[in-house]
Amino acid sequence: MIDLSVDGHVHTAFSSGRDSVSVLVAAAEQAGLTEVTFADRVGPDTSWLPPYLASIQRAQQRTDVVLRRGVEVEAIGIDGWLAFPSDLNGLEVISVGIDRLPLPAGLLSPDAVRGLIDNGTMRALDVIDQVVAVTGLAVERVSRYAPTRLARPLDFLARAGIDESAVPDASIAELVEACRVNGTVIEISERHRLPGRRLVQACVEGGVRLVPASDAVRAGEVGVYRYVREIAAAADNTPAAA
Repeated sequence: MIDLSVDGHVHTAFSSGRDSVSVLVAAAEQAGLTEVTFADRVGPDTSWLPPYLASIQRAQQRTDVVLRRGVEVEAIGIDGWLAFPSDLNGLEVISVGIDRLPLPAGLLSPDAVRGLIDNGTMRALDVIDQVVAVTGLAVERVSRYAPTRLARPLDFLARAGIDESAVPDASIAELVEACRVNGTVIEISERHRLPGRRLVQACVEGGVRLVPASDAVRAGEVGVYRYVREIAAAADNTPAAA
């Protein structure tokens, strides 16, 4: 059900990674992978996208591993607007992440939100509602441009001190439905140990595809799965939707 010969999210030295495209491809070959998706983080000021994509294209000519040209983009608007680079040409995949909470007054870090919850200014349920709503709008927006993936699902909540167990069933269902409707694939992140089994089970039951993702920043992490294997084993025992 979850193809462990795939790594759906790796970072190169173009952004937060440590190694070149070619070094990561060599690691993927050594790990016996069949497919790797590059997902370096980009924003409006990113200037290295053309050489990044060219590096992946050159590497593809020298390997049998399927290399997907992707990026990770942060959702920054309450309407699901994202911090897009100026040119999306040449991309095969766009992963959506939420590192800061979009609110009418601006963007808040997880630590700031945790503080507001602790002092009673915000409710955890309101934060959950906002994260889920923005995520749904963001994947709908991105799906207009390229096949979409959701990186580190509900990671913002975890960093703000809100456990997945506190997320209402209705919110889980809303998130899964947004991904299903927009053809969004959900990444299972080894580095961040997300999503949890509850969301994975909901994805399986809701017909949303899951892809393993090391979120590697070093070559030695490519295709190395422990948490993902645990989640995959649990997912294999979850009945799929009819």
